[in-house]
Amino acid sequence: MKKKIASLLLAGAMVASLTACGTGGGSTGTTGDTKGEGAKASNELTVWCWDPAFNIYAMNEAAKVYQKDHPDFKLNVVETPWADVQTKLTTAATSGNEDSLPDIILLQDNAFQKNVISYPDTFKDLTSSGIDFSKFPKAKTAYSVVEGKNYGVPFDNGAVVACYRTDVLKEAGYTVDDFKDITWSKYQEMGEKILAKTGKPLLSCQAGESDLIVMMLQSAGGSLFDKDGKPSMVGNDKLKKVMETYASLVKSGVLVEVNDWDQYVGTLTNSTVGGTINGCWIMASIQTAEDQSGNWAITNMPKLEGVEGATNYSNNGGSSWAVTSASKNPELAYDFLSKTFAGSTELYETILPKSGAMATYLPAAESKVYGEPQKFFGDAPVYSMITDFASKVPSNNTGVYYYEARDAVATAITKVVAGGDIDAEIKNAEDTVNFAMGK
Repeated sequence: MKKKIASLLLAGAMVASLTACGTGGGSTGTTGDTKGEGAKASNELTVWCWDPAFNIYAMNEAAKVYQKDHPDFKLNVVETPWADVQTKLTTAATSGNEDSLPDIILLQDNAFQKNVISYPDTFKDLTSSGIDFSKFPKAKTAYSVVEGKNYGVPFDNGAVVACYRTDVLKEAGYTVDDFKDITWSKYQEMGEKILAKTGKPLLSCQAGESDLIVMMLQSAGGSLFDKDGKPSMVGNDKLKKVMETYASLVKSGVLVEVNDWDQYVGTLTNSTVGGTINGCWIMASIQTAEDQSGNWAITNMPKLEGVEGATNYSNNGGSSWAVTSASKNPELAYDFLSKTFAGSTELYETILPKSGAMATYLPAAESKVYGEPQKFFGDAPVYSMITDFASKVPSNNTGVYYYEARDAVATAITKVVAGGDIDAEIKNAEDTVNFAMGK
């Protein structure tokens, strides 16, 4: 592996991590048993997940690790796009036909609590399964915790990184170190100077999307719901501060909004902007611009100024493994997960170069593989840096209506940027979510 890691992170494999983090639907087709039933053999497990180059690859490599001490173990991975996972899960749970489910299933983090709360009898409680959840960041495990019980084994990393074009910063008299541990007001101040000097905005994002809003909110330990799962937008000072900050960035020209995902990626690869802030999986898209190798660097994101609990860390995307109640071999599923995704640095070292699958398993940060300098990002050990970032992310309460809330906030910020009143738009957003909840 050594110093070849960066060159091996090819565009196809790395962009696959984008899908794995919940921004894509996954591939179609199947591998193995298409029925998806829980395995019946005492040494066999069936798994549903999507994306051959990312999740499926990682699961099959996990089987190889486990087979070293359990040579008779068999793993049947059924390729199931995320949309199909959710549809089949919902159908099985609501029809009472849960025997159609596999032993292990991959769920997007932002949908995990919704599924466990909606279908509490469908998932196994993993709290006393022997899996050591202390080896993962609390914010990551929190996505799959319901009423104090663990239902998921964390997998891929969605820790937020701030990526910068070092050549653009240099033209304006800055280095990436000037952007470490800063506030958003300092970010805008430097961004305005960079814009004036180079003509390049520092940041871009999709108009009508709430990703940046949610990242900023979580970085301060804020949520769109209270601990009881009720919408908590009106009177939410952290949310208001986030929306004010976002609107200010757009007005200043430091943040430019584009129409769709392809245009957003284009701003990075075509040198339109001087940086981006997103889940670490965005580095896959950045690296498709091979001519920019060595001109990128990462650090942590800005934090909200004057907000209690504000940090320079957040998360966007990711997924976790769940064991279903349909499993014929739950003890085997627990042991398999505890010795692979929750217990094997070797696994994460193996899957990183080919798939770009970043671990949230904290011991992996100490791995030599994770500590290797990456040429594309100025020879910095970006993988160990990202794993460290993940350990510092505040928790975020998602609940059942998380996606509805995100959509409502996206509509609100669009109207605020157009000149709407922040308080009025926040109230409209909360009213929209309450309506969706039947209140």
